[in-house]
Amino acid sequence: MAGSLPPLVEPAAELTKEEVARYSRHLIIPDVGMDGQKRLKNAKVLVVGAGGLGSPALLYLAAAGVGTLGIVEFDVVDESNLQRQVIHGQSDIGRPKAESARDSIAEINPFVTVNLHQVHLSSDNALEVFSGYDLILDGTDNFATRYLVNDAAVLLGKPYVWGSIFRFEGQVSVFWEDAPNGQGLNYRDLYPEPPPPGMVPSCAEGGVLGVLCASIGSIMVTEAIKLLTGIGEPLLGRLMVYDALEMTYRTIRIRKDPESKPIEGLIDYDAFCGVVSEDASAAAAGSTITPRELKEKFDRGDNFTLIDVREPHEFEIVRIPGSTLIPKDRILSGEALADLPQDKQIVLHCKSGARSAEALAALHKAGFADAVHVGGGVLGWAREIDPTLPTY
Repeated sequence: MAGSLPPLVEPAAELTKEEVARYSRHLIIPDVGMDGQKRLKNAKVLVVGAGGLGSPALLYLAAAGVGTLGIVEFDVVDESNLQRQVIHGQSDIGRPKAESARDSIAEINPFVTVNLHQVHLSSDNALEVFSGYDLILDGTDNFATRYLVNDAAVLLGKPYVWGSIFRFEGQVSVFWEDAPNGQGLNYRDLYPEPPPPGMVPSCAEGGVLGVLCASIGSIMVTEAIKLLTGIGEPLLGRLMVYDALEMTYRTIRIRKDPESKPIEGLIDYDAFCGVVSEDASAAAAGSTITPRELKEKFDRGDNFTLIDVREPHEFEIVRIPGSTLIPKDRILSGEALADLPQDKQIVLHCKSGARSAEALAALHKAGFADAVHVGGGVLGWAREIDPTLPTY
């Protein structure tokens, strides 16, 4: 066990009469008390992402009285976000998420200062953005940004709370390379290598139970409060895994990876994680058609077969008329190759283009040299060709 760590933040000079009234339920907990609440008031916490995990995290950090909150977010609110991203509402659709989050925070706690960082976090700006904060919460949903957050936190000596979610499972841990008592760990001790591209589906591909975000986001805030005030046993050196269907929480020890090399600077994280595999990007390079070009092929009566490489439950939500479902894994394993026609061109598509590029590389290798895929997938088709179709 990590044991208690010293508080990250010095206490603020005082709490006003209004603040005492507002935070009274904290103040009467002996472990928090006036001292702990003053530390929260003095704390500066940066939340990366105002999406599934960032939404509950920001709401509860604000309610708890963290004095300064930073939000890194460049996306806009989409209707599909509202199933889990509870900091945004119906009237925020189309607005920048950072601004929508700021307005919700002001409604919950006007004593919180909110800094917006409406940028795409990158190796060029991460150190500058992180430098003004005591603690980072990472609520991002892709490996490239997670490694970037980790490495920037290591270089600046800052602790961060990490969470991830997928379908019915969530994970949380605390990483802090410079933790006292030689307890230092970072994300690369848990995941020394990123998974191969296409191996781990994103929430957009695999889905997530909306309320799981609340379970994991609230644990992340609990860890942040413990670190800021110096109470309890933080999750440093432990990975907490939550299974919502089994309703189990279990913790797994994380140890320092003896092979790990010191982090000396920020790198190109998209390249490091190979967001799309080299084979897929090479296959897609000369063999991508637009949704409009697909429509023209239908209109001309071209001789081709349209294959949808998504999963059956996605095919039920929405499909391009005339398509046949063959899930990507059946193509990658080679099992479906015998079912494909040899005498006509094959056109592949998925939700937005990433999975169909992976399948396209496999088809090219198997000798289907003229196969192409649809950039933008069924979402592109719905957007550009048939707006009556639902999107997901």
